[in-house]
Amino acid sequence: MSDYNLPVTPTTQSRLAKVDFDDLGFGDVFSDHMFSCEFYNGTWQDPQIVPYGPISIEPGALCLHYGQAVFEGLKAFRGVDHLLRVFRPEMNAERLQQSCERLCIPAIDQELFCAAIEQLVAVDEKWLPTRRGESLYIRPLIFATEPNLLVKPADRYLFLIITAPVREYFSTEGGGVSLRAEPKYTRAAMGGTGSAKTGGNYAATLLPGMESVALGFDQTLWLDGRDHCYVEEVGQMNIFFKIEDTFITPPLHGTILPGVTRNSVLTLLKDRGAKYEERPISIDEVLAAYEDGKLKEVFGAGTAAVIAPIQRIAYQDTILEFDVESSGLASQWLYDTIVDIQTGAAEDTYGWNRIVSAPQTPARSMTGS
Repeated sequence: MSDYNLPVTPTTQSRLAKVDFDDLGFGDVFSDHMFSCEFYNGTWQDPQIVPYGPISIEPGALCLHYGQAVFEGLKAFRGVDHLLRVFRPEMNAERLQQSCERLCIPAIDQELFCAAIEQLVAVDEKWLPTRRGESLYIRPLIFATEPNLLVKPADRYLFLIITAPVREYFSTEGGGVSLRAEPKYTRAAMGGTGSAKTGGNYAATLLPGMESVALGFDQTLWLDGRDHCYVEEVGQMNIFFKIEDTFITPPLHGTILPGVTRNSVLTLLKDRGAKYEERPISIDEVLAAYEDGKLKEVFGAGTAAVIAPIQRIAYQDTILEFDVESSGLASQWLYDTIVDIQTGAAEDTYGWNRIVSAPQTPARSMTGS
């Protein structure tokens, strides 16, 4: 149990009744409350939960000019037993601390991070969806608020946590996700900020992502920034290849995000006795394995998507097609296992969930759709 007991200013007018829980988007509707904490005079101060709403920021704020900002993404679930669970927040807290270090931002205490999320979820527990595959998405973010045009680390910051009821990021009802391997643009380079969760990394992906969508693909498959030869990650996911009986995923060497779901997948594969390797894999190796019939399956892993089977990969003039409907796919087993743990349908033997106090009001009826 946390030592933090955060003050709460309740909203005077909930927007919950306006939300269509039968037709959720992803991150376009926000819950009634948010967490707020400021850094000034050398310390984080005034942690509190307040009504969600606009904030005041000066035009000279350093975050607007030099991008000194970091964020995280995780989820809370309403379980089959109606308990509220937050999935692996400690790992997100650790990753946020690493991002803060890279961007010269004062780190957030891990227990404050987890306690703020737990208490915010409890305050807005009515906002948690009930359908399998849906969740309350949690977005912590920190940005520099000091007004100054010097290129330097700020001396004032704002730490917010907002939440949103969401569906899964990708709709794969018509099949899996399609990817276009990017031959020209670079997401991240060695020595850069690729392993930090900062907005600039995502801004760099927007134009290539739009080009991929215009060509009929869902996402960009990123190759390394030096030679555009080695596979790195997908737009919002880490990526796994199953070649014969071995799962392969690119290593964490500073240019890709250390995904929480990636870590969960590797843990589950290890415990099942599956062969896996964290190593560089070139796009040429992927093509050769496909031509030889050895590339059995490709899937992405990320908080927003959980596990997303890859149906198609395009590289220059070559198209790789995969069967994502057959039984026995690892992507389906991994998806079911992770979601079952997140929702309490399976025992959490890893201690990944942080249990929030049971809801005080009746939940909407649980469904499996």
